[in-house]
Amino acid sequence: MILVLTTILPHVTANDDVEACLSVIGEMGVRIGQSEDLGADGGLALDTFMEADDLAVLRPIVSGLLAGKAVDFCLQPATDRRKRLLIADMDSTIINVECIDELADFAGVKAQVSEITERAMRGELDFEAALKERVAMLKGLPLADLQRAYDERVQLNPGARTLVRTMTAHGAKAFLVSGGFSFFTRRVAEAAGFNANRANTLIEDGDLLAGTVGEPILGREAKLAALQEEAANLQIPLSATLAVGDGANDLAMIEASGLGVAYRAKPIVAAQAHAKVDHTDLTSLLYFQGYRADEFVID
Repeated sequence: MILVLTTILPHVTANDDVEACLSVIGEMGVRIGQSEDLGADGGLALDTFMEADDLAVLRPIVSGLLAGKAVDFCLQPATDRRKRLLIADMDSTIINVECIDELADFAGVKAQVSEITERAMRGELDFEAALKERVAMLKGLPLADLQRAYDERVQLNPGARTLVRTMTAHGAKAFLVSGGFSFFTRRVAEAAGFNANRANTLIEDGDLLAGTVGEPILGREAKLAALQEEAANLQIPLSATLAVGDGANDLAMIEASGLGVAYRAKPIVAAQAHAKVDHTDLTSLLYFQGYRADEFVID
């Protein structure tokens, strides 16, 4: 089997760690082939091809060798790398914040809500129950504060728009699927260039939040269903899909996708994803697919 190890380095000196990793797996009998420069700006992005019998065995070995190093990497089959469907989480993945925490700040309960958010994203709490509990704390918040939170707090994470625009320019579809709220996903989807979005709905009471969320709640299983449904709509196998997220409610779609990426993720997600990004930005997901820097759509 021909595999490709893609490494993205925020610092040139990290190349020493990659060379050491390749040396060790070469000594294990893995046949190391040529490396190709993907033209990264401000760092190094390399594809190194190799021949090995078992990806499932080799991937944790590479992960162990590069653990704690300033290197983001992905080891996968060299064929069919470019995905035709992107399913992305929003909060702390495509954008810089957890929107519910920022709303809680305006309501004066950020400390309490943030603690629940963190535990839910780590998989320590039932997502649906935790969401209902947090939304209840927002009862009475003026609707005007939703727009204020978006305007003052929400930013696209580095590389987010380039990731989405590049994939869609090359024929892929991109969907934003969030356990957060449609008020924000509609705006973020437009800003980043997603084709469509799915999220939960905050119930309103006049000009205030009612403290409840619309049913059914979009959580872990709904994100997986979105991946499966959109792949079926496109008539493509799940192997042709890419999913990215950071929390426990993203894990099912990450595991089921052809390439599941943990972006600055909680430990439970990082441990089970096919690849993770901790040091670089979201354009790493393009390098993982074999895109060169000169193919990126930047605007």
